Amino acid sequence: QVQLVESGGGLVQAGGSLRLSCAASGRSLSNYAMGWFRQAPGKERDLVAAITRSGGSTYYADSVKGRFTISRDNAKNTVYLQMNSLKPEDTAVYYCAADGALRSKPRVEIRFYSTWGQGTQVTVSS
Repeated sequence: QVQLVESGGGLVQAGGSLRLSCAASGRSLSNYAMGWFRQAPGKERDLVAAITRSGGSTYYADSVKGRFTISRDNAKNTVYLQMNSLKPEDTAVYYCAADGALRSKPRVEIRFYSTWGQGTQVTVSS
């Protein structure tokens, strides 16, 4: 079973940037497609971006397209989320999650992601 730990969250002004990292241990990250989700207070947990095992295919929610970039370094067992042009509405707890299925495109339904990190807070001030 893989364990996931997120880092890189913090407080940033609108228009700024952050890079989140998700480090895996216990098993090679190359066995998993990965997703970044976020959850704001009182709202559901939503998929922000996802990437296949090889990194060859990605998915982005419409709200972050052109601003966020998901990437992975399987040699370092780490997945990243580069967040640029941040907006106050991006404020949330961000979670990385693993999907063990092998697909040509990342799956977008939360029910397929079986392993989760503890989350990292991102706060964007206006």
